Amino acid sequence: MLTDIEKLLFIILGVLTLGATLVGFEEAWKVIQRGQGDLRWNNFIRRAINALVIYISQRTTLKTRRVTSLLHWGVVIGFTYFFLVNFVDMLYGFIPNFTWPNQNAFLPDLYRLFADLTSVAVIVGVAYFLLRRFLLPNKKELKYHSNVLLHPKVAAGAITADSLIVGVFILIHVGSRFLGSSVYIADHGADVFSPFATLVSPLFSGLGSESLLMLEHLFWWLALGGILLFTPYFPYTKHAHLFMAPFNFLTRPERTSLGEMEKLDFEDETKEQFGANKLEDLSKKHLVDAFACIMCNRCQDVCPAYITGKELSPSALEINKRYLIKDEMSAIAGGAASSHPLLGFAISQSAVWACTTCAACIEICPVGNEPMLDILDIRRDAVLMQGDFPAELQGAFKGMERQSNPWQNPEPRFAWAKGLDIPTVDENPDFDILFWTGCAVSYDPRAQITARALVKVLKRAGVNFAVLGERENCTGDVARRAGKEDTYQELAATNVETLNEFLGGEKKRRIVATCPHCLHNIGREYHQFGGEYEVIHHTELIDELIAANRLPESVRQKKTPNVTFHDPCYLGRHNDIVEAPRDVLKSYLNGGEVTEMPRHGKNSLCCGAGGAQFWKEEEHGSAQVNVVRYEEAKSTGAEVLAVGCPFCMQMFETAQAGDAKPMIIKDVVELIAEALPE
Repeated sequence: MLTDIEKLLFIILGVLTLGATLVGFEEAWKVIQRGQGDLRWNNFIRRAINALVIYISQRTTLKTRRVTSLLHWGVVIGFTYFFLVNFVDMLYGFIPNFTWPNQNAFLPDLYRLFADLTSVAVIVGVAYFLLRRFLLPNKKELKYHSNVLLHPKVAAGAITADSLIVGVFILIHVGSRFLGSSVYIADHGADVFSPFATLVSPLFSGLGSESLLMLEHLFWWLALGGILLFTPYFPYTKHAHLFMAPFNFLTRPERTSLGEMEKLDFEDETKEQFGANKLEDLSKKHLVDAFACIMCNRCQDVCPAYITGKELSPSALEINKRYLIKDEMSAIAGGAASSHPLLGFAISQSAVWACTTCAACIEICPVGNEPMLDILDIRRDAVLMQGDFPAELQGAFKGMERQSNPWQNPEPRFAWAKGLDIPTVDENPDFDILFWTGCAVSYDPRAQITARALVKVLKRAGVNFAVLGERENCTGDVARRAGKEDTYQELAATNVETLNEFLGGEKKRRIVATCPHCLHNIGREYHQFGGEYEVIHHTELIDELIAANRLPESVRQKKTPNVTFHDPCYLGRHNDIVEAPRDVLKSYLNGGEVTEMPRHGKNSLCCGAGGAQFWKEEEHGSAQVNVVRYEEAKSTGAEVLAVGCPFCMQMFETAQAGDAKPMIIKDVVELIAEALPE
């Protein structure tokens, strides 16, 4: 199709633009290499398949904004298919009389049909996105609260400009290819396997063969030449996520859960920085995040801090990182230190301390980003390197260091169990289940009610269990999530030594915990210190006991109250324990259904206690997280709000203060224990 001069021009243009594009991607790669740690390449084939499935299915994107997400899915499928379309069009342009796509055979027919359908899908989808961004009302998901820190270029509309440039390019690229197909049909006759192009072809039917050939050349150049002109800009645009998102899934760490934090190596004498102060202090993975971010703001839609008007937007953090990199990309790639600290330029101090570590931002992200872990690394720098953190946390830190509990309570940990005849590991060394009570049970009277209920259930079911008693220490969750990693490691190492002493040997033993935070740290993070344990939530154990008929039928209520269940973040989202508490409640309700809140399961809204928030004043916002969640529970009309975490319990009891008709708030095990005969 192309003349020899056109071929030569295309090759020259291709070499020049490909070189410029490679320079951009090389800079991006060098920036990523400035990060800490390593990218993970193990289990490559399995990772590649997983990345492909996520990319093609768009399963995370389709969780929310259904109409927009379906249109985006069409664009993704279309753009992916256009790799083949562009390759075939190249052959058509460079090989004389190349006619394979137009032969009368099944595969060419199928190829043309998909090319036609995906062209329309992309054109319609991109046109909608441009209209949505520039003309349609109620596009609040594309905006930010006025109190959120934004990079000056973002605040000035850089994302909008970028979206316009990319959107116009896609319309020119795909639209020109579509029109070129219509021109071909106008010259060669209708094509049943290109229905939309055939529908448009009459626009060109009055033109002669010479004019049609000229248009065919023009549209070919606009479609494929446009790619060459655009690619040098590509590494610097947010649409680099087309490549960076799959790369992110390919190389991300394989964590035991969404929120597993990596261990700091305090024994490495060459390390002078702990936590993230500047871009290059972040892990390589979290620098990839900045390039992979699609800037869709889905993470801020589910962030409890953002929802309640705080300064935190996980999306803004990733976007600010991206623009800080763009500002100094060549310099950072060349080995220079970034000019600005993350705190104050990528995220505000208030935003850093507003995070509840609920991991909703990680769960929802369609490209595998982990903004929550960035925030926790920034906290580590603030606490360990700067000594700058909310004053209220000082008490919790001192309590964990001196009394092994954030309550700063010097009383014995096991005093709550007086008179309950609970065996310790010394009294019952042949136990099957170790009940890890945790600090809340030791020092919070409300959590002690839950613990007593569990003891009652375990005894009634004949479970062979024991507790550590005074041998138990705080797991250190508050310390790690608040950035006090040194304290956390001391507590974790001590606990692992104790647990290994009593859980060693050939006998398989499990740990049961009423606190999801204890469950998470012992079960998901203590392996970093040599502790490999099977840790279950008490609702999982109760579910097993009911299924094994080890509890009497009386746990099934004849008159069933209306119950709604709040999924603790560290139970459902972090550790994928969603069904067990519901199965227990369904047994309690004698086959009845749990009344679900709009946000439940892995999509549950946080109670507001996680990430050390329980130990400090909530950051300023338009509402309190626990109040918003309590009101959501009450809106279901349920009489009982069932929980599975001592901190959720406290947050909701605080939230209902002043409620004229408060809900009954009980742990799941309390409901079961109350149904047992005396």
